[in-house]
Amino acid sequence: MYDNFRSLGPSHPVVCGASFQTVEFPGKGLAKGLAVTLGTMTKRAHTQQYPDVEPDLPPRSRGVIALVEENCTVCMLCARECPDWCIYIDSHKEEVLVPGAARPRQRNVLDRFAIDFSLCMYCGICIEVCPFDALHWSPEFEYAEHDIRDLLHEKERLDEWVATVPAPPAHDPRGEPAKEEAAAAKRAAKDAG
Repeated sequence: MYDNFRSLGPSHPVVCGASFQTVEFPGKGLAKGLAVTLGTMTKRAHTQQYPDVEPDLPPRSRGVIALVEENCTVCMLCARECPDWCIYIDSHKEEVLVPGAARPRQRNVLDRFAIDFSLCMYCGICIEVCPFDALHWSPEFEYAEHDIRDLLHEKERLDEWVATVPAPPAHDPRGEPAKEEAAAAKRAAKDAG
């Protein structure tokens, strides 16, 4: 049985233990690694000095979620659709007297809106499902805390980031007008003529 292995020769892969490769000179892998290292050392580094120099973020980048409290109708869609269950909403109903109405109407009033950023995975589902544009992405990303419990941000803190939300991109002039613009133009044409 061993005679068959000896007849294959010392450089055969079965005899050397290599997996179907021929044995080459020792240190070839080391030489390739050093060549890559030397090639990298001769190129200029692209390190950004982050704390001293602000990073150039792409427009509309995802940082933290901002809340426009006036737009929130407490529909709870964001909290229901959140896969991490990191949005906490409390509200109460308030009666609103409408002149000429037979009975007073009720509306929800937002008492508490909090997002636990230690649980949030920044998927953006809450922002997409909000029918009243109460939630927006802010490019702010510097909100680290020393204690994980401080990552539960209430509505007052979420409202601070609204000022950093960039304006939406301009409408394509060659595209179809927005539904609101078309309805307003139709209404204006109807009133004028």
